[in-house]
Amino acid sequence: MSFASFSDFLAMGHHGLYVWSAYGICLAVLVLNVAAPVLARKRYLQQEARRLRRENNQ
Repeated sequence: MSFASFSDFLAMGHHGLYVWSAYGICLAVLVLNVAAPVLARKRYLQQEARRLRRENNQ
């Protein structure tokens, strides 16, 4: 499929809104699938460090 201009490429034959929103949603899901476990691990390590400090101070 060839396009006459970049704006035609973005419009995708009047389906651009659907196409680009689908790409955006897919990208957002992929980012969340990477970020959520990283943040959960960080939170877990912080909680464990806090728990160990409490146990050592008693």
